[in-house]
Amino acid sequence: MTNPAEKLVDLLDLEQIEVNIFRGRSPHESLQRVFGGQVAGQALVAAARTTEGDRPVHSLHAYFLRPGRPGVPIVYQVERVRDGRSFTTRRVTAVQQGRTIFNLTASFHKPEEGPFEHQLPPARKVPAPESLPTVGDEIREHLGELPEQLERMARRQPFDIRYVDRLRWSAEEVKDAEPRSAVWMRAVGPLGDDPVVHTCALTYASDMTLLDAVRIPVQPLWGPRSFDIASLDHAMWFHRPFRADEWFLYDQESPIATGGRGLARGRIYDLEGRLLVSVVQEGLFRPL
Repeated sequence: MTNPAEKLVDLLDLEQIEVNIFRGRSPHESLQRVFGGQVAGQALVAAARTTEGDRPVHSLHAYFLRPGRPGVPIVYQVERVRDGRSFTTRRVTAVQQGRTIFNLTASFHKPEEGPFEHQLPPARKVPAPESLPTVGDEIREHLGELPEQLERMARRQPFDIRYVDRLRWSAEEVKDAEPRSAVWMRAVGPLGDDPVVHTCALTYASDMTLLDAVRIPVQPLWGPRSFDIASLDHAMWFHRPFRADEWFLYDQESPIATGGRGLARGRIYDLEGRLLVSVVQEGLFRPL
């Protein structure tokens, strides 16, 4: 069976069908809509394919406009907004069955030395990733075994995810919990040496757990949900080079939830505590 990390690399390898136009696969899934991280990662690949390759992406800003349909290909149309001396800008529109479902603007920056450097240290010390159980192990410990649907999902999961704080399973456990969450993550196998692949793979991963921080004070992360969740927008700033197949800490918090929307922000660190990426996302929360 193909390693899920290899499948992720294949998923991010778009087909070019015309100048500035690319087509991405959308796997058949049991989910109601295409996973937002997939669309964001593929759109960033499309943007990067129209650059010279010597300028890493330093930021992206995106909106999820309509839910994508699993199993239906997605076409990515790239507009070459700017090619400057230091910065390159691309705008990407994702179209499925004639309807725009997503758009993204990405900016690429020619590497240069800055006059100074600083960063705030991580907000808290956390256990090493190898000392923490996998999500699957935590669920098995609680339920005795993984339900068949979760077992299939676990086998297809391209990232190893380990929650710093043990999963909460009851309303009593989430009562008075702060809107914070932290996970260690890394791809379950090697992703190769192309920096674009690692950047787009991490973009994919950045949408997997970020809205957990909004949910934590409301209900357990695992089990039946009382509301539907949808990503509305997504922004990322890439500060340093990294590999998505090495451990990174995704520290997440939600400063506010109101009006049916919840805001979440995340900081991604390497094992040495260096800040790699900053992320902000707003999600829609509606009763089922």
